[in-house]
Amino acid sequence: MASRPTAPCPVLQRDSLFRSGDHAYRIPALLYLPQKKVLLAFAERRVSKRDEHAELIVLRRGAYDGSAHQVQWQDQEVVAQAQLAGHRSMNPCPLYDEKTGTLFLFFIAIPGQVSEHHQLHTRVNVAKLCQVTSLDHGRTWSPPRDLTGATIGSAHGDWATFAVGPGHCLQLHNKTHSLVLPAYAYRNLQAHRAPVPFAFCFLSHNHGHTWECGHFVAQDTLECQVAEVGAGEKSVVYLNARSFRRTRVQAESTNNGLTFKTAQPVRKLVEPPHGCHGSTVAFPSPHAEPASSDRWLLYTHPTDPSQRINLGTYLNKRPLDPSAWSEPSLLAVGSCAYSDLQSMGSGPDGSPQFGCLYEFNDYQEVIFLLFTLKQAFPSEL
Repeated sequence: MASRPTAPCPVLQRDSLFRSGDHAYRIPALLYLPQKKVLLAFAERRVSKRDEHAELIVLRRGAYDGSAHQVQWQDQEVVAQAQLAGHRSMNPCPLYDEKTGTLFLFFIAIPGQVSEHHQLHTRVNVAKLCQVTSLDHGRTWSPPRDLTGATIGSAHGDWATFAVGPGHCLQLHNKTHSLVLPAYAYRNLQAHRAPVPFAFCFLSHNHGHTWECGHFVAQDTLECQVAEVGAGEKSVVYLNARSFRRTRVQAESTNNGLTFKTAQPVRKLVEPPHGCHGSTVAFPSPHAEPASSDRWLLYTHPTDPSQRINLGTYLNKRPLDPSAWSEPSLLAVGSCAYSDLQSMGSGPDGSPQFGCLYEFNDYQEVIFLLFTLKQAFPSEL
């Protein structure tokens, strides 16, 4: 096994977008709109780092200059519509529907300071699934829409709590153009045992007008992200999930995220104790023909098996093979936690380019990085 790097790889840009002061910021989510060359960086604004002290969702808009390969960030703004009265807003999950031009921002709304622990103890879910939408790329937003009853329905009583994402969602590029929102739920399976988490996806096949719950992936899987590998009739939804098993878990779906084949441990992608959220994104192989469906995966996550430190990025050239992940390339040294990735076309060195938004410095900052595949993996190309 190759020795792991001790210094971060070179990057094109590094900016601190959200910094603790009067407020704390956690749970990053990043979305790139290539038609507008705009990046949207979301986070939760909190009174303190504690989950129960979340308040609302904030946004910074970035204009990407393709000639300079730099992002110019605007000032922070509050997504004021993304909240319900008396509730705190958590887990921002943005999604852009390329067919309708609609930008979705999904989130969960929880009353007051009711904690996840309280819901697990009482076995009664109080979280709501909500969305706001924008038709002008996030400049203005619709009133919030509560999707909870329509999506969860009769299953609601069997859930102790649930959450979405966090981080970016997925629109499929097959003939369905389905929208896929990753999520997880703690289920009350046995009366005398603690609720058990399962990852799954919310799905829409009509551009967000209605939503349904997909089937559960595997026990002890939590926060997850999805990516589309293959194309057309060979489209596969790849899911990568946090787990309590000290390794990540992956699963694949050939029916747009409705059901997943048997989940597999990904032993090369370690989890610290209690796990940590990670991000994954698919992108065209730099060696493929323009019309090819050959896609690779990139993944970001803390690289240390004992604590949330040293953010790394991993490459997989054979996305459905859990043993094909590379050793990590280091993106940041020190305390690092949740992250979110976006593919951003070609970089100045001709290789694929990526944006990454991640928690840093014991949750004191949320940092944006711009880097290329060649910078992170010079020997892989």
